[in-house]
Amino acid sequence: MPKKYHIPTRPAPPRLYPVGRYATVEFREDCAGSCRECVKKKCVYNIFADNYLHMSTMDEPEYLYTCNSCFRCVQECTKGIFSRVINPEYRTLGDAYWTPSIINRTWYQAHTGAIPVSGAGYRGPFSGEGFDAMWTDMSEIVRPTRDGIHGREYINTMIELTRRPQGLRFHDDGSLAVDVPVIREIPYPMMFQLHDDYGIPDECVRLSMARAARATGQIFIIDPALITGELKDMPGCLAPRLTVDALDRHRDLIAACPMVEIAYGDGLADAIRTIRLINPAAVIGIRAPLDDRAPMIATAMADLGADVVHFAGSHHGKDVSADEPRHLKDAIRDVHLALVDHGARLKVNLLFSGGIAMAEHVVKAIICGADGVVIDAPLLLALECRLCGRCLSGLSCSGKLDQVDPEFGKTRIMNLMAAWRNQILEVLGAMGLREVRRLRGEVGRSMWFEDLERESFGPIFGERKVP
Repeated sequence: MPKKYHIPTRPAPPRLYPVGRYATVEFREDCAGSCRECVKKKCVYNIFADNYLHMSTMDEPEYLYTCNSCFRCVQECTKGIFSRVINPEYRTLGDAYWTPSIINRTWYQAHTGAIPVSGAGYRGPFSGEGFDAMWTDMSEIVRPTRDGIHGREYINTMIELTRRPQGLRFHDDGSLAVDVPVIREIPYPMMFQLHDDYGIPDECVRLSMARAARATGQIFIIDPALITGELKDMPGCLAPRLTVDALDRHRDLIAACPMVEIAYGDGLADAIRTIRLINPAAVIGIRAPLDDRAPMIATAMADLGADVVHFAGSHHGKDVSADEPRHLKDAIRDVHLALVDHGARLKVNLLFSGGIAMAEHVVKAIICGADGVVIDAPLLLALECRLCGRCLSGLSCSGKLDQVDPEFGKTRIMNLMAAWRNQILEVLGAMGLREVRRLRGEVGRSMWFEDLERESFGPIFGERKVP
């Protein structure tokens, strides 16, 4: 029996103090000092034993990083001197989209490789903007698979990047009468790229991402000008991002890499033919901005012969249209349905980037019609980026990304990918699906706020808008 695909993990404790959500306050003058076992020692998650203090000289308040909010310590303190408060520094992380919760949980997953758990459960709003107005639906499953993460059955997270044959023809002797292209697969639907704005493009950051991509069988999209040093010896996991007029300068790189991504523009037909001559097995991707032209671009590129169309959205998960930009989920749906109407959906693979912040966003993007996603900011968060924006102003990095050891960074990114992939497996297992490709465009596996309002609550209470 073939071995299951697995991403190995190992704990990678943070180099710097990670900003936790909670802090503890103790009125120690009232402590009895005679408890046989202090509530801190009885923590079921060993938070106090493994905690990283806010600073070495600070004893109180004690800032907690991985607290799961079960409240056992507060409830069981015999003198009632123990309380939990919100860490004020926590509120300063990120912004309205990249919330402190997302940043903190990404750090936790990169540290442990485990799925984040909250002892108090989800206590946030029921609905919100974008992907928060969409829920996965398991109400019509026949049965869940017996797999989950650890069971007997296979759940396949692999996706193809190459075009699929539209039909087969055979000679009289049974041999194939058509050329079947080389099929290029990646083991999970999350490719890597550097963030266009955030982060310091230091070689150690690039090496961390490239080593993690190579170790997990993934592909790292990168500007060829940044392929220096050790990266030159790792073409098997790289996809150079090129323009049409730069193809001749990078022939050797194109011949060595499994994928090439070309910026959308004029002369793409000739560029595709040139790449096919240099490297017939290479996946050819077209990168285009995610805007109002996206459906038209997708259908044109499918007819032109591209394998992949990669649409790049904004950092906050929207398209880049000037007037009333759509959220990623709506933009993905429009592109997918345009290809379906054109009869070309199976001819080309769709990748989307921008605002993919959590594992659930990957699942929801695929339900909307994507084949996979390209992530950037979560990779920086795995390396302990704060998304503080200091690098945008030319200031020093508060997360000291320029000092990351590439092997440490590789481990943190692999941990994050393992945690995200395990969450995808859990969703697929609950739906009774055995491969992620079955989920593409399956909006029947989801519930949308707008539809529920229109069909259920609107006739009674009037339709509300997403908060």
